[in-house]
Amino acid sequence: MRLDDYIEELEPDEEAERRRLAKEKSYAITDHLEEFERRFDDALSGDTLVGSTAPSIFVGRSNYPDIPVGVLSPVGDEDDAEEYVTDGNWYQQGYAIDDVLQRRTGLLNSNKRANVDSPAIASRLTPSVHDTWDGFVGVQREVAIAGNPVDLEIGLDDTPDLGLDVGTDVATPRGPRANARNAELRENPYVPKPVKKTLEDDDWQAQGAMTYLYRRGFDVYEINSILSAGALGETEQRRLVPTRWSITAVDDTVGQFLRGRIRTEQSIDEVQVWANEYMGNRYWVVLAPGTWEFELVEMKAPGSIWNPNSDGDIWLQSASEGYEGRTSYVEETAGAYYAARLGVLEYLESIGRQAKCLVLREVSDDYWAPVGVWQVRESVRNAFDGQYGEAETFHEAVAEIATQLPVSHARLQRKSELAAGLQTNLNAFSQ
Repeated sequence: MRLDDYIEELEPDEEAERRRLAKEKSYAITDHLEEFERRFDDALSGDTLVGSTAPSIFVGRSNYPDIPVGVLSPVGDEDDAEEYVTDGNWYQQGYAIDDVLQRRTGLLNSNKRANVDSPAIASRLTPSVHDTWDGFVGVQREVAIAGNPVDLEIGLDDTPDLGLDVGTDVATPRGPRANARNAELRENPYVPKPVKKTLEDDDWQAQGAMTYLYRRGFDVYEINSILSAGALGETEQRRLVPTRWSITAVDDTVGQFLRGRIRTEQSIDEVQVWANEYMGNRYWVVLAPGTWEFELVEMKAPGSIWNPNSDGDIWLQSASEGYEGRTSYVEETAGAYYAARLGVLEYLESIGRQAKCLVLREVSDDYWAPVGVWQVRESVRNAFDGQYGEAETFHEAVAEIATQLPVSHARLQRKSELAAGLQTNLNAFSQ
């Protein structure tokens, strides 16, 4: 389909409309916190949550290396614990920002402080994390490696703090928190065989273990939890990893693996433009013939997340890589870069091709609360469903898309190396 026709026909279909974020910001989260408090009181037996079910974990980064480690458990909705796990199903079910915050305010984060290398640092004889399968840290690790939500009893030292931490553009929002005294398993968790294999191999580096799990059908969400709990890598190198860091680490590691898979593949033979819109974010993905190059450009409207001044200008930032990838962490667009790159690489690997790619992310003021980088990952992954628009050249495609953007084509070219035609990998000079 010609690109101009493709853009003209980008009308919301029934599924897209179902996913569309409501125009009016919702302030119903306070009501959900009050409902949580009622359910919490009903579920508490003395100072113990009996019959709690934990589908996931959280590892914080405050006061690193002595960090908070927690198990996340829905209170009063244990039978549907899997619905509280952050993964691609949230996109498929059409969750809006309200839906995500409701799920997060329904999860209690029962946490204790632990050292990243050892569950306690009072004694030099304390076992390191890789040996720890007892106590609170051990229970947390059991939850992380389990194939299903785990039934627990959690002893608490106090009542929950009902404040909502809306998170960052990387980390998912977090709801009520309480200091945990202890936690005990009420069942023997099921651990998938590939996870057991990575645990039992003391010499397997974390990167290799991650790609092994990914090739065995584990999504990055599951791998992230296992890495965060200190259950991957060479024995002496295993340590607790803050969730925010592990999310990006897994996206980056799997992305590097996929880039290696496509680097000798043939190029696509036409310029393709794919588009998607979700939660007040609009994505344009431009694929063009050539060897692998990638760039993410983010445009954040005034009044949106990370650009809260409603009277300001569009916030514009970019980051890129060439055929050999990057050697340094992306500061400019942070976790969104690795999440978007992963979605593109998964598509190219699935069709056995390589390409140069420009992803344009437009964040409108409808994106009023961050829900986590998962929405970037899933939006790009699902951008490749359906039809795409075709253009004669890469720069014609960018110029046409620029008519739909909140910044001018000239400003985009000043910020984007690919749009300006500045990035060329060395292979071009040898052909």
